[in-house]
Amino acid sequence: MHVHPLITDSATLANLCARLADAPFICVDTEFMRESTYWPELCLIQIADTEEAAAIDPKAPGLDMTPLLDLLVDNEEVLKVFHAGGQDIEIIYNLTGKTPHPLFDTQVAAMALGQGEQIGYSNLVDSWLGIQIDKGARFTDWSRRPLDQRQVDYAIGDVTHLSKIFPRMLERLKKTGRGAWLDQEMERLADPANYANDPDLAWKRVRVSGRKPEVLGRLKAIARWRELEARSKDLPRGRIVKDETLADLAGHPPKKQVDLSKVRGLSATWASNDIGKRLMTAIAEAQPLSAAEMPPRDDRKPGLGKEGSLVADLLKLLLKIRARDIDVAPRLLARSDELEALAAGQREGLAILDGWRYDQFGHDALDLVEGRLGFAVQGGRLKMTRTEGTAA
Repeated sequence: MHVHPLITDSATLANLCARLADAPFICVDTEFMRESTYWPELCLIQIADTEEAAAIDPKAPGLDMTPLLDLLVDNEEVLKVFHAGGQDIEIIYNLTGKTPHPLFDTQVAAMALGQGEQIGYSNLVDSWLGIQIDKGARFTDWSRRPLDQRQVDYAIGDVTHLSKIFPRMLERLKKTGRGAWLDQEMERLADPANYANDPDLAWKRVRVSGRKPEVLGRLKAIARWRELEARSKDLPRGRIVKDETLADLAGHPPKKQVDLSKVRGLSATWASNDIGKRLMTAIAEAQPLSAAEMPPRDDRKPGLGKEGSLVADLLKLLLKIRARDIDVAPRLLARSDELEALAAGQREGLAILDGWRYDQFGHDALDLVEGRLGFAVQGGRLKMTRTEGTAA
């Protein structure tokens, strides 16, 4: 494989992208910093097919990234391969308003091949290629320039290894017939809605006790305020106000701006400055949360109850057994909330009752809930067993 020197000029990047546009797949990775900013700071992009690889410096003066971004989000002929690509996809979405498509995530695929729920990149490389990655450059400050060759080599390795792993992984998926299992997961990863950061929904990330509409309405208003403040200043949300302080303000709102000096976690200067004034305006204008926006009760799901909770626990045990027997990660088969919904009597809108998940797990889960399946210990091993008089 030909590895290019660090790309810092537009012509070289455009030529590379023109060649890669004819590749069946490209492997993509990014290096970024987000400790001190609201928006992740893109510092490096690595890209490779089976023939060539390169690292691109997005911070290089005058570099036109358009050909690369077009390749990633507008070329439907080239499959984009990531490993645990959520944050990489988020960065691309922030730059373009689009997500790479079609895409393939090797961490998700590893779940279908029995390699656990969140296998790390270094373990993936070790298991497929027998290579131990030198992690010496892992904690690099990627925003600093110049980057030395060791840093660039480390970064490019993330895509050169992946370009060897992906075809082997694809071949094994074809042999096991599990490739189709992943289609829905990959489409979900590529859904732009996962990466659109709506300020009006920011309150849902903050934990607050109770379900009073007026408290949740204030939380919605001030979480939106914090989101907009953080964006305008390009600072992490927690640098504006921490979550626990936000929850406290929602539950015990100050009556006057001067009272902000008494709120733990806020600077005393907020009692008289502009940011404090904007916070008080958000609190004053907050409306009780509407019934349509109220979150579902989480007392072990509506209608679950004590007996239903026991059924949900049995379903989770069944999930572990089934995942072990077919050698996949349990999370690929079902989520806990789906099992609880099934135990509570829900039968519509559950992924486990549709398609391959129904064939591999949902059918048995439904039989367990409806009394057609039980557990037995055979030869010291816990197994599923059909109840007497039911079909296999």
